[in-house]
Amino acid sequence: MPANQIVGLAPGEIFVHRNVANVVVHTDFNCLTVLAYAIDVLKIEHVIVVGHYGCGGVRAAYESADNGLIDNWLRNIKDVLHLHRSRFDGLPDDESRVDLLCELNVMSQVANVCHTTIAQNAWARGQSLSVHGLVYSLHDGLLKDLQCSVTGLDQVSDVYRVIVPPG
Repeated sequence: MPANQIVGLAPGEIFVHRNVANVVVHTDFNCLTVLAYAIDVLKIEHVIVVGHYGCGGVRAAYESADNGLIDNWLRNIKDVLHLHRSRFDGLPDDESRVDLLCELNVMSQVANVCHTTIAQNAWARGQSLSVHGLVYSLHDGLLKDLQCSVTGLDQVSDVYRVIVPPG
């Protein structure tokens, strides 16, 4: 489904970058170039990381099968799984676990967007920028807001800050 339809915007009102499992990695220059163009040139005010329940990439990371080269990309999602392992205890089935991993992955990628010098420089120069995390349900067409929006450098852990805010 086209991204503009999911969020109810007309064609051309949304600038989209896609990759397997909506991963934002600090070494992915394609993703970083898209972010830089959107934030620095187009002056967008909202970055939205959108995952979807039942994501095949997230499922592949969860299942640990040998999928070849893609496993190197999915390692980023395995890091999310490892970090939050205890949250999966008590969930009734693999479907529930994969859905939780989809949500946690989106939240992690929101943080990764905020860790970029692109987002941090925008905030440092006073540009309005919010980074949001949503998950789309293919079953009912609903978007779930994961309540992990970041609107400024003060919400970024100091470990990841490359710019010290004034004052």
